[in-house]
Amino acid sequence: MSFRYIGSKARLRHAIAKHLRAVGEGKSLFVDLFCGTGAVAEVAADLGWRIRINDHLHCATTMAAARLIAVGQVPFNALRGYRKTVDILNALPPRRGFMWRQYSPASFQAVGVERRYFTRTNACRIDAIRKRISEWRESDLLTDAEHVLLIADLLSATNRVANIAGTYGCFLSRWTPQSQDRLEMRCRSLRVEPVEVVATTTDASNVLVQRDDFVYLDPPYTKRQYASYYHILETITLGDQPRVEGVAGLRPWRHLASAYCYKVQALKALRALISGMASSRILLSYSAEAQIPIRVLKIALSELGLVSCDAVQSIGRYRPNPVASHGTATVKEYLLTLRRDAANSLDEIEA
Repeated sequence: MSFRYIGSKARLRHAIAKHLRAVGEGKSLFVDLFCGTGAVAEVAADLGWRIRINDHLHCATTMAAARLIAVGQVPFNALRGYRKTVDILNALPPRRGFMWRQYSPASFQAVGVERRYFTRTNACRIDAIRKRISEWRESDLLTDAEHVLLIADLLSATNRVANIAGTYGCFLSRWTPQSQDRLEMRCRSLRVEPVEVVATTTDASNVLVQRDDFVYLDPPYTKRQYASYYHILETITLGDQPRVEGVAGLRPWRHLASAYCYKVQALKALRALISGMASSRILLSYSAEAQIPIRVLKIALSELGLVSCDAVQSIGRYRPNPVASHGTATVKEYLLTLRRDAANSLDEIEA
């Protein structure tokens, strides 16, 4: 699955898999507390781990959960199969609903702002498909897994035609070529073997972690707030009609603002999260240009256990707009391992 998502670890899959193999396969629960679109959880599942995914956005846990669905879990018996179900959704007549009113040029009539996230036609298609999925769900024609899969497939279809630079923080003034394509649902390749998965949508500090669980942390690195940058995907996932505001049409999001996005709060928040966990094994992804400098982070974590740090690779910088393209082209990524059964000396950190 290709998805434009800030901080995605899809390009670090091999490096993370190497670390997980060294830990041991599938003997405990793999807990991904900031799961995003689920790239790392999928790696862990491939290695035989039982999985728990969590994120404070419903759209994120939905996308992540869909990656872990096996073909036998979504027979779509009531609708004559996965392919037939997707074909029905793609054939629906357009519907003028919330997406059309708020996030296509039709918004000018309603709010005086021409929001160009989607063409009128594609916004109507999102409305029609989301409405039908809700109707099927309310009529018990979809199982939990089938419902999650269809919502995730709609999010992927939406992302392919969105008129954005990379996030939904704002739309582009000019239409991109892909935004003119017709929105189409696509069947994805599903897992052959099922994996045990528990999905939650809450603050990471609310997730109960056991001592034997292996915890993976990939908190936000920058000032970009995911709740505002992916507000449209959250609205599609929830199927609600929130009161939106501003040129960008943001749904209420400040109650979901992350402390990790603020330089003065990030370190305190991370220390508090780890200190409150019972897990003895934690793997943390972090970036050289994150809110917390790597050296400061290592020193802070050394007070909580034995720390090792590996620079895994440099990846292309996330560039949502031309202004953000200035500076170096790559960012170095790190994996920090924390074991809670021992303590580091400051000399080891300095080394």
